[in-house]
Parts: sequence; C-alpha cells; structure tokens
Amino acid sequence: MGEKKYVPVIEGNLRKHMVLLPEVIEEASGIRIFGKLIKSLVFTTDIAIIRNCNANAVMAVYPFTPQPIITHALITSSDLPVFCGVGGGTTTGRRVTNLAEDAEFQGAHGVVVNAPTPNETLEYLRKKVEIPIVITVVSEKTDIGKRLESGASILNVSGADKTPEIVAKIRKSYPRVPIIATGGNTDESIKRTIDAGANAITYTPPGNGEIFKAMMNKYRQEKYII
Repeated sequence: MGEKKYVPVIEGNLRKHMVLLPEVIEEASGIRIFGKLIKSLVFTTDIAIIRNCNANAVMAVYPFTPQPIITHALITSSDLPVFCGVGGGTTTGRRVTNLAEDAEFQGAHGVVVNAPTPNETLEYLRKKVEIPIVITVVSEKTDIGKRLESGASILNVSGADKTPEIVAKIRKSYPRVPIIATGGNTDESIKRTIDAGANAITYTPPGNGEIFKAMMNKYRQEKYII
C-alpha cells in the first residue's frame, strides 16, 4: 500500500471556524457529475452552513412544499453544486416537472424526488430535464430496475439503520448504478455504508443552536471578559 500523500492546508482566521465533514467520507469513490467529483453532500438548507462547510455539494431537501424562491436563494448563495428537492410525494404530477425545470434553469446540479414518486412522473420528468434525477429509496422492497428504466439517474438511499443493508442489496444487482446514501454521524457507520457500495455520502451537520452552544461554552472559559 502506497504512502498517504501529504495535502497542504491553507486556512484564514475568518474562515477557520467551519463545519468539517468526517474525513472517512474521502474513502468513497465519488460520483463525477458534469466534470465535478462529488463524494460528500451536506444535508441542509441553511445558507450560513452551506457557505461555511467543506462538503463537495448540497442536498437541499426540506419537509415542506418546494418553492422556487427557496431554490433560487440556495443556488444563488451557494458556492457548491446544489441538488434541489422538487417533491414527488405530496407535490405530484406536472408541478414536480415545473419545479424541476425551474431548478435546472437556475443552475441546479440535479433534482431530488421523494420515495413515493410514481414511475410515470419519472418518465415525464426525464423528457423535460437534462440534469440528473435523484430518486430517494427508503426500503429494500423498492423496484430499483423500474426506477432506473423510468428515468432515475442516481439513487439516494435513506433507510436509517438499514441503509448499509439496502445499499449492499442494490449494489449486488446493479454494480455500476450511482448511489448516494446517508451515512449517519459516526466514522464507523459512514465506513459501513461506503463498504456496502455507496459512492457518495450525505451528512447532516449540527444545527446552529449546537454550534452556538459550543462557541458560547468556549467564550465562557476565556480568562478575561471585555
């Protein structure tokens, strides 16, 4: 095994405090999309975190009806490729396609549709957008073949603690399909997901409240108060 290459690190005082994703994610193969190699995706719609993290891309999916103004704000503010949620569960049919087209026009790197999305919607969506369609997979019972035939480009596996198991099952039948997967918050769980066959990992960062708590605790321990 070759010696690990030294990687120079450049930091600035104002950008030193940022959200750093677990280094183990670098062991993933990555997915090359439009020339960019993506191994890590930060799961957030918080612009402050997006602008202060070292992820390769953003998974901007949220539990509300997708709105173009939110998509526009995220893409405009982000210095990373953005994969935008466009519904598929509660939001269905032509509205999904309209949202996806709008996201593509704004510069999204891909669109993400929810697990309940009908295959007919995927087929229609594939005819309308050129960017990758990412279909969310939450169960090992999903007909992956039909999803891919209908137009899905990338699988986004989100099965909680069953994620590695679902990824491994998919990888056995589809050796070359691109797979993004949730890896959890520990190096061990992320490594397990990568070893199962995930090409890229989504990571949920700590919320602003948690980050502020850590900062305030540090401030309280300072030896002086201004």
